[in-house]
Amino acid sequence: MTSSSATAASEAESPAANWLVPCWPVPAPVVAYMTTRAGGVSTGNHAAWRGDGGLNLGAGCGDAPEAVATNRRLAATAMGAPILWLAQVHGATVIDGDRTDPHDRPQHGDAAFTTRAGIALAVMAADCLPVLVADRAGRIVGAAHGGWRGLAAGVVGALVDALRARLPDADLMAWLGPRIGPSAFEVGPEVRDAFITRSTLHGDAFVASPNSGRWLGDLGAIARVELAAHDVARITDSALCTVSDPARFWSHRRDRPGGRMAALIRRVADGVAV
Repeated sequence: MTSSSATAASEAESPAANWLVPCWPVPAPVVAYMTTRAGGVSTGNHAAWRGDGGLNLGAGCGDAPEAVATNRRLAATAMGAPILWLAQVHGATVIDGDRTDPHDRPQHGDAAFTTRAGIALAVMAADCLPVLVADRAGRIVGAAHGGWRGLAAGVVGALVDALRARLPDADLMAWLGPRIGPSAFEVGPEVRDAFITRSTLHGDAFVASPNSGRWLGDLGAIARVELAAHDVARITDSALCTVSDPARFWSHRRDRPGGRMAALIRRVADGVAV
C-alpha cells in the first residue's frame, strides 16, 4: 500500500445545514459529512452560535426530546437515507450495519460499518474524535467514535478489522474529524499510561503540561498510530479543534450542558449522489 497522509488546512462547508465536507480522496460512491451546531431547531444551551436553531443530535445531553428527534429527521433527509445511530459507551464494540435495522433501538457500540447503500452511519462527538473509514473502491464504509477510553480500548483497530473481515481485499483510507485539540486536552498520568501500555509509539502523542504532573494529549496522533498499526496509510486529518471554535462546534469541556455533532457516512447507489 502506498503511504499517503495529508492535513486539510480547512474544510469546505456543505450547503446542507452548514455541514463540513471532509477533504479526503474518497471514491464517488461514498458521501461523508460532519455536522456543525447550526441548522436545527434546538434552543437554549443547545442552540447554534448567537442563538439560532441548533442541530443537536445527542439524545442524552439535556435537550428537548422532540427537538433531537426533529434534528435527526433533518439529518436523515439531508443524507438521503435512514441513519444508524449508536448508543455510544466509550468502548470498542463494532456494530454490523448490514445486519442492523436503523429504525430499531440504537445498539450499544462505538463503531459501525456497512456495505449497504440504503443506510447512513453516524458517530456523535463534542470533543471526542470521529473517525470515518472507506474502501478505495467505495464498497464498504465505517465510522468510529474515538473518545480516549475507546481509543485506548482499540476501537479504531476493531473497526478496521471488521471492515477487512467483510472485505479481505479492502484498501482503506481514513478521515479524522474535529475534536479537542492537543493544546486543550489536558489529562492525568493515568490516561497517558493507558496508551503507553498499549503501544510505546503513543508516547509521542503526549507532552508535559505546565500544570505539574499532567499531560497534553493529541487524539489525532493516537489515531494515526492505531491506523498505521492496522495498515491504513491514507489518512486525512481535518486538524480542527472543537474547543477553540465555539461558532461551529460544541465542546463537552467548554459547554456543559451542550450539544453533539455527528460524523456521517454512507454509500450511495453507483453513480448517484445526494
